[in-house]
Parts: sequence; C-alpha cells; structure tokens
Amino acid sequence: MADNSHVLTITDANVATEVDQSQGLVMVDFWAAWCGPCRMIAPSVEQLATEYQGAVKVGKLDVDANPGTSARFNVRSIPSILFFKDGTLVDTLVGAHPKATLEQKIRSHLPEPVSENV
Repeated sequence: MADNSHVLTITDANVATEVDQSQGLVMVDFWAAWCGPCRMIAPSVEQLATEYQGAVKVGKLDVDANPGTSARFNVRSIPSILFFKDGTLVDTLVGAHPKATLEQKIRSHLPEPVSENV
C-alpha cells in the first residue's frame, strides 16, 4: 500500500473508533497484498481520499491481517469497498470498479453542497 496521509489504516483493533463511532461517511477498502484487482484500484482510492479530505474518511483494511473485521462484515471477495454512514453500513461495492463509480457512490451518500465554486 502506498503512503498516503489521507488514507487511514483500519485494523481489527481500531475499527470501533475509526468506523463504528465515526460521524459522517467512511469508505473502507478491504484488500490484500496478493490481490491484483486490489492493487489496480488502490490509486483511485488514494486519489479520492485526497479529493474528499474533510468530507469523507477513507481507510484500507488488509483482510489477511484483520480477519475479525472481514468476517464481521461478511467480506468474501476482494476488493470490497464498504461505505458507512454514522457507523452504519450503507453500501458495498465488490470488485475492481473505476474511480468514477467509487466517486458516484461517495456522492450518493453525501449531502448536496449548498454552493460549488468550481
């Protein structure tokens, strides 16, 4: 996993504080080092973490190192991207999806911006 200060490392030990007790939207990428499709989507996940900094918490969870959380959310295929809102699982994407699809999911769970200066 590349170093990206905007992507949190989620583990069995910190999932309660980083996901369960978080307010707002949290996107967690369930991955493994040996998974080719996981490596394919990693740059998109990292870009989204930077682009949505402050609006969305983005984390990655290594399924091999954290079997408890993987089992808890019934993650059987990777990559799996799980979306949590205020600590509740609200959406899941399984497989290698393009960045646009991930961004569409993020936007569908965020409140509409009041104004956009872009």
